[in-house]
Amino acid sequence: VQLVESGGGSVQAGGSQRLACTASGRSFSSNSMGWFRQGPGKEREFVAVISGTRVSTHYAEAVKGRFTISRDKDKNMVFLAMNNLRPEDTAVYYCAARRGEGTFTDAPHFDVWGQGTQVTVSS
Repeated sequence: VQLVESGGGSVQAGGSQRLACTASGRSFSSNSMGWFRQGPGKEREFVAVISGTRVSTHYAEAVKGRFTISRDKDKNMVFLAMNNLRPEDTAVYYCAARRGEGTFTDAPHFDVWGQGTQVTVSS
Protein backbone atom coordinates (compact mmCIF):
# COMPACT_ATOMS: atom_id res chain seq x y z
CA VAL A 1 0.00 0.00 0.00
CA GLN A 2 1.53 3.28 -1.10
CA LEU A 3 0.55 6.92 -1.46
CA VAL A 4 2.53 9.19 -3.78
CA GLU A 5 2.01 12.94 -3.91
CA SER A 6 2.76 15.13 -6.93
CA GLY A 7 2.18 18.68 -8.10
CA GLY A 8 4.24 20.62 -5.61
CA GLY A 9 6.60 23.43 -6.53
CA SER A 10 7.10 27.16 -6.25
CA VAL A 11 4.40 29.75 -6.84
CA GLN A 12 3.92 33.44 -6.12
CA ALA A 13 1.43 34.67 -3.58
CA GLY A 14 -2.06 34.81 -5.03
CA GLY A 15 -1.33 31.96 -7.39
CA SER A 16 -2.78 28.47 -7.61
CA GLN A 17 -1.54 24.91 -7.48
CA ARG A 18 -3.12 21.49 -7.65
CA LEU A 19 -1.71 18.58 -5.72
CA ALA A 20 -2.46 14.97 -6.58
CA CYS A 21 -2.15 11.82 -4.52
CA THR A 22 -2.08 8.44 -6.22
CA ALA A 23 -2.83 5.36 -4.15
CA SER A 24 -1.61 1.92 -5.10
CA GLY A 25 -1.71 -1.50 -3.57
CA ARG A 26 -5.43 -1.54 -2.89
CA SER A 27 -8.53 0.54 -3.48
CA PHE A 28 -9.28 3.41 -1.09
CA SER A 29 -12.61 4.23 -2.71
CA SER A 30 -14.56 3.62 0.50
CA ASN A 31 -12.00 5.18 2.85
CA SER A 32 -11.48 8.70 4.05
CA MET A 33 -8.51 10.52 2.56
CA GLY A 34 -6.86 13.65 3.87
CA TRP A 35 -4.19 16.25 3.34
CA PHE A 36 -1.88 17.52 6.06
CA ARG A 37 1.04 19.94 5.92
CA GLN A 38 4.14 20.80 7.88
CA GLY A 39 5.66 24.24 7.55
CA PRO A 40 9.23 25.24 8.47
CA GLY A 41 9.66 24.93 12.23
CA LYS A 42 6.03 23.91 12.71
CA GLU A 43 4.21 20.76 13.65
CA ARG A 44 2.21 18.79 11.11
CA GLU A 45 -1.31 20.18 10.82
CA PHE A 46 -4.59 19.13 9.25
CA VAL A 47 -5.59 20.75 5.96
CA ALA A 48 -8.57 18.90 4.49
CA VAL A 49 -10.35 15.56 4.51
CA ILE A 50 -12.85 13.84 2.25
CA SER A 51 -14.89 10.89 3.33
CA GLY A 52 -15.35 7.68 1.35
CA THR A 53 -18.89 6.58 0.75
CA ARG A 54 -20.58 9.79 1.94
CA VAL A 55 -18.28 12.14 0.02
CA SER A 56 -18.37 14.85 2.65
CA THR A 57 -15.49 17.25 3.26
CA HIS A 58 -13.99 19.26 6.08
CA TYR A 59 -11.34 21.97 6.01
CA ALA A 60 -9.02 23.74 8.39
CA GLU A 61 -10.11 27.31 9.04
CA ALA A 62 -6.86 28.63 7.56
CA VAL A 63 -7.65 27.20 4.11
CA LYS A 64 -11.45 27.28 4.03
CA GLY A 65 -12.70 29.02 0.91
CA ARG A 66 -9.30 28.76 -0.81
CA PHE A 67 -8.59 25.02 -0.96
CA THR A 68 -10.79 22.26 -2.36
CA ILE A 69 -10.32 18.54 -1.80
CA SER A 70 -11.75 16.07 -4.30
CA ARG A 71 -11.30 12.48 -5.34
CA ASP A 72 -11.48 10.22 -8.37
CA LYS A 73 -12.44 6.82 -7.05
CA ASP A 74 -11.95 5.08 -10.38
CA LYS A 75 -8.35 6.26 -10.54
CA ASN A 76 -7.74 5.84 -6.80
CA MET A 77 -6.63 9.46 -6.56
CA VAL A 78 -7.21 12.44 -4.30
CA PHE A 79 -6.60 16.06 -5.23
CA LEU A 80 -6.07 19.34 -3.41
CA ALA A 81 -6.77 22.46 -5.44
CA MET A 82 -5.18 25.48 -3.80
CA ASN A 83 -6.12 29.02 -4.80
CA ASN A 84 -5.08 32.44 -3.56
CA LEU A 85 -1.96 30.95 -2.01
CA ARG A 86 -0.19 32.83 0.76
CA PRO A 87 3.41 32.65 1.99
CA GLU A 88 2.13 30.99 5.17
CA ASP A 89 0.89 28.08 3.02
CA THR A 90 4.53 27.14 2.41
CA ALA A 91 4.94 23.60 3.69
CA VAL A 92 5.48 19.97 2.84
CA TYR A 93 2.05 18.61 1.98
CA TYR A 94 1.23 15.02 2.87
CA CYS A 95 -1.51 12.77 1.63
CA ALA A 96 -2.99 10.31 4.12
CA ALA A 97 -5.51 7.48 4.04
CA ARG A 98 -7.69 6.13 6.76
CA ARG A 99 -8.85 2.50 6.91
CA GLY A 100 -12.33 3.58 7.90
CA GLU A 101 -14.80 6.37 7.21
CA GLY A 102 -15.38 9.74 8.80
CA THR A 103 -14.01 13.25 8.45
CA PHE A 104 -11.39 13.04 11.15
CA THR A 105 -8.82 15.80 11.44
CA ASP A 106 -6.23 14.23 13.73
CA ALA A 107 -3.17 12.53 12.25
CA PRO A 108 -3.41 9.39 14.44
CA HIS A 109 -6.71 8.53 12.72
CA PHE A 110 -4.88 8.03 9.43
CA ASP A 111 -3.03 4.80 8.76
CA VAL A 112 -1.10 5.29 5.53
CA TRP A 113 1.00 8.31 4.60
CA GLY A 114 2.81 9.57 1.54
CA GLN A 115 6.31 11.01 1.50
CA GLY A 116 5.13 14.56 0.96
CA THR A 117 5.55 17.22 -1.69
CA GLN A 118 7.01 20.68 -1.12
CA VAL A 119 4.91 23.77 -1.83
CA THR A 120 6.70 27.11 -1.62
CA VAL A 121 4.78 30.38 -1.87
CA SER A 122 6.83 33.54 -2.33
CA SER A 123 5.61 37.04 -1.61
